[in-house]
Amino acid sequence: MQKVTIDDIQRDPLKYLNQVAAGESFVIVQADKLIAELKPVTPTSKQQRPFGLCAGEFILPDDFDAPLPEEILNAFEGR
Repeated sequence: MQKVTIDDIQRDPLKYLNQVAAGESFVIVQADKLIAELKPVTPTSKQQRPFGLCAGEFILPDDFDAPLPEEILNAFEGR
């Protein structure tokens, strides 16, 4: 892993970003003190959930979108 100074990165940031994109990693130093590590992001390959995964697991009642009873509406409104 190469060490680079903040000044080096400020002079030509694209150079270092291209190297990181190519797979290289860097340790950023300032006054001989390690500040940060610049390295490629490892992609996470999460598999998408299939459409209809829970099909048939539950039934939506016919009155799902019916208005709520008055006492519940009052409770939400603080009455």
